[in-house]
This record gives sequence, C-alpha cells and structure tokens, in this order.
Amino acid sequence: MDIREKIALFPHSPGVYRYYDAEGNVIYVGKAKDLHKRVAQYFVPPGRLNTKTRVLVSKIADAQYSVVDSEADALLLENNLIKQYKPRYNILLKDSKTYPWICVSGDEFPKVYITRRVDKSHGNRYFGPYSSVLHARNLVQFFSDVYPLRTCNLKITSEAILKHKFRPCLNYHIGRCKGCCIGGVSKEEYLSWIDEIVHLLTGRGGEIVQHYKSLMQEAAAALDFEAAQLYKDKMTSIEKHYSKSVITSAVDTNVDVFSLVVDSNEAFGNFLRIRGGAVIQSLNLGFKTHLEEPQESILSTFIAEIESKFGSLSKEVIVPFLPDVEIDGTVFRIPVRGDKLSLLELSAKNAKEFHFNSIKQKEHTDPDQFRLMVMEELRKALGMKELPRHMECFDNSNIQGTNPVASCVVFRNGEPSKKDYRKFKIKTVIGANDFASMKEVVNRRYSRMLAEDPDDLPQLVVIDGGKGQLDAAYQALAELGLTESLTVVGLAKRLEEVIRVGDPYPLFIDRNSQALKVLQRIRDEAHRFGITFHRDLRSKAQIQSALRTIPGVGAKTEQRLLLHYGSVARIAAAPLADLSSFLSSPVLAARIHDALTQKKRDL
Repeated sequence: MDIREKIALFPHSPGVYRYYDAEGNVIYVGKAKDLHKRVAQYFVPPGRLNTKTRVLVSKIADAQYSVVDSEADALLLENNLIKQYKPRYNILLKDSKTYPWICVSGDEFPKVYITRRVDKSHGNRYFGPYSSVLHARNLVQFFSDVYPLRTCNLKITSEAILKHKFRPCLNYHIGRCKGCCIGGVSKEEYLSWIDEIVHLLTGRGGEIVQHYKSLMQEAAAALDFEAAQLYKDKMTSIEKHYSKSVITSAVDTNVDVFSLVVDSNEAFGNFLRIRGGAVIQSLNLGFKTHLEEPQESILSTFIAEIESKFGSLSKEVIVPFLPDVEIDGTVFRIPVRGDKLSLLELSAKNAKEFHFNSIKQKEHTDPDQFRLMVMEELRKALGMKELPRHMECFDNSNIQGTNPVASCVVFRNGEPSKKDYRKFKIKTVIGANDFASMKEVVNRRYSRMLAEDPDDLPQLVVIDGGKGQLDAAYQALAELGLTESLTVVGLAKRLEEVIRVGDPYPLFIDRNSQALKVLQRIRDEAHRFGITFHRDLRSKAQIQSALRTIPGVGAKTEQRLLLHYGSVARIAAAPLADLSSFLSSPVLAARIHDALTQKKRDL
C-alpha cells in the first residue's frame, strides 16, 4: 500500500505516530490531537514545507500509529518512544548524565544518602533529581547536623538489636549518631526524624518549625528549659535553612514553573517545583532539534520529560507561553504580575544562565562548532542568506583632519586574518570628511578585489560609524555593482545599535548575544589597527618636522642623529658641546640645539 493511501486511513483520534525509513528504522515520533489531520500536514506540496521537513518526508517509507485516550497520554507515550528509539529527526535531550537524588532507604532504621541510581523495589523513597550535586550534598549535610542519623551500611533490625549483634562506631562516641544499632534511640523517635526530613524535602518545612515552636513553648511552661533550648536550636536551624529557599511572600504557593530559551537548533529549559513558597526541586535540561520545531512543541517535550522524572505535575503550572497540549487536571498560566511572575523570571534567569554556560563550554571544548554557531546566530540576526564566513570592517582615523587614514580588518570563520589586514592613506579627500573618506577606501578596496580576486569578496561588510558613514560605503558598493551580493551594516558606538541601509530604525541585538560580540570584536579590532597606523604616521611626521625644518639638516644627518641619540627628545637634551663633537660642526650643532630648545619652549 502506498504511504499516502496508508495515512489516509489514520483515525481522527489522539495518539502517537511513527515514521520509518527504507531500512525499517524509526526516524521520527510525533504526538497528535487528531492523528489523521496531523500526519496529512506532512504530505502536502513540497513548497509548503520548510527545508528540513522536506528532507524528513523524502525519507519516509512507512508510518504506524498508536491510539491513546488523551493528549496527555500521547505526550507521555511520545516521550517514552523517543527515549526508546532515539529518532534522528526528533527533539532529543542533549545531556545524557545521570542526576543525583536524595534517597531515604526502606530499612527499619532508614538511611539518608545521595545516589544516582533509582531502585524503588526495596521501599526506598527518592527526592530530586537535583541539577547540582553540591545542593544535594548540602541538604544531606544539613540533615546530618540537625538529626543524629546513622550513616553505616549495617542491616539494623529490632531483632538484631535485641541480640546485641552490633557495636557502636566512632560517630556514636562523638555524638553524631544516637546508636540505633545498640538501642540508643527508639524506633518511634528515629522514624519521627525521618518524617521531618521528608517534610523538609517536600517543602513542608513550615509545619516542622511550628511543631518545634509548640514543643518549645510546652517545655518552657513546664520549666524544662534544657529541652526548650534543644527545641529552639532545632527550630532555628530549620528556619535558617528554610529561609534560604523561600522566595515568595505567599508561603502557600504550590506550583510548577517552566521556562525555555530557544537558540537555533538547541533549546535550554529550566524547571522549578515550588511547595509552600520554597523551591524544593530545580532542574536544567538541554534539547537538540533537527526539524524547525515551534517553541510550543519544545515546551511540551520538556514538560513530558519532567513529568516522567518527577511524576504528575502540579494543578497550576506557570509557563512563558502555552504548550501545544492540554493536560487534564492541570492549568497552564502566563503570569503578568506578582509573586508568580517573579517565579517565572527566576526560572528564566536560570535557563539563560544554563544557555550561557553551555555556550562558554562549547567555546572551549569545540571551538570550530562554536564559531559556526556564532556565525549562524549573526546570519539570522542580520537576515543574511549566507553565513558570514568572510567579514571585513572599515574605520577612519584622523585628528583635526591631519594624517587622515583608514583601516580594513578581515575575519575569516569568526577569527582575525591579520595577513589580510589593509591600511589606507586618504588620497582624494581634503580635511576631516569621514563620509567622503569612507566612500574612497571602500571603493579602492573592492575595485581592487574585483580586479584581482572577485571570488574572495566578503559576505558581510561592517562600517564603524553611523548612518552617514554607512550611506557613503553603500554608495561606493552601488557604483561597483556589489549591493546585491554583499551585506553592509553600520555599528554605532553609543548604543551598540546595528544600522541597516534604508531602515529608519536601528536593529538592537541582545547585548549578551555572541552575534553582537563578534560585531563588537571586529569593530574594535578595526579601530585599534587604524589608530596604530595613524599614530605611527603622526610620530614620523613629528620627527621629520622637528629635524628636517632646520637648515642644513638633511636625511643622512637626521638618520645619524637618531641612530646615535635614539630620539628627538634626547637630541634636544644633549649638551651643545656633545652635539658639536658628534657633528664636527659647531655652527650646525648650535643651530640644531637652538631650534629644538625653542620648540620645547613653544610646547
């Protein structure tokens, strides 16, 4: 049966569909509220599909489906099948690391410890996962400081304690453990500590604080001040720890929060679980996309992954935008003010930080891929058709119209290509005219490139300056017939705004984006290179004017003096007798000495 005939028989029901290639491999798994309508959207005229989706459709040899009861079931089944088959064209988790959990063991006298393996077959309870192992360790250390729990691996049971099978360890003797192995603490009291720890791990620390407050007041009323102090110390410790996690003024806030940063074919998500106004779980996850997935679909995938790790979602879920699924019993909200907006902003801050750290890590571990990512980001920001693998930037430099020069620096694949840098002395412009100077150097640069190597023209030309300099450069390119093949933009220093020809409004690129940073880098390099060239010319002109204007001093005399003394300043400071001896001409020595001394007074 033809694939199109097969999908025509798909039902109008929620479910999950799978695409197979000619070898029988699953290449894509998708969810749908209506299987028939969703799958039919792939098999339309190619012109209505984006490039990546056309590639996917060209490889589909077979399609299968599974019907489920609801969209929520479809979302979870899709997530499980993606993990099972790892299809090439699906959104996939970028990181395969195992996150740490805090485990409360199912023993008669439970232990509390950190693990990366989840095994609930022995009655163990797990809390997490935690994106930071340091956070998990700090929690376990806090529990150890407040509650004298055992840390040993002994199989402690009531029967073994009665038979005196164990001897207390060092932790017992130094007061870090009550010695449950020798009956030093009752099972009821020990389990009450575990209950309190579970309350803290599930965000119900406020209940524990109130419980100890009541016990403290009762002990104080009974004049048992020693017990009252113990309860107060525990209450203070818990309050101190709990206050670090409380981030909303509404202590009864119980919500889940999702945020997402989408960057090209990658996405970076943060999840927060809030209980009693406190963050009890936080997790960052990265996703890699192969198709041009809408952000709503990526958010749904993120939600499904979190639900598979943490269990059912809260009744209220805060999101930056609505996902493309509905889940029974869960309300998605986009807050606009108040504590819940603050929670969303906190989650977004974590997602952005995760994104930034991922970029910095990639810069060091895979610099070639990082530079390719930056160029793609810049291409999209400027609306270019090609990657700006070859970029050039121009900058003018002059002081009150003297020694006007310009520089051109070249970046290839995101890195400076110093052998291609060029310096220009302004030839046709008189005085300080930045616009005319820019037009001259751009014309000279590309008319020469067209004559010598037209295949090496850049994809992007950056002008250091505002609208006037940009228009002048564009006129030069228009005269050479290059405006269609080259993208030219200006980068203004004051607000770091990108100016485009014919656009009255500047383009503001995110200040933290790598695209803007590479533009700033090439602009700063052009400025540095131009200033250095201008400074060298100015210094040379000053030397010539200081010595060559003196009657009787020619090029050879100037060279001899500079080689011997090292600089004009040292010549001016030299005694007249020393100059006379060196030049063997007292008259010329006196003339040089008087001229340089007078020049020093004038300065």
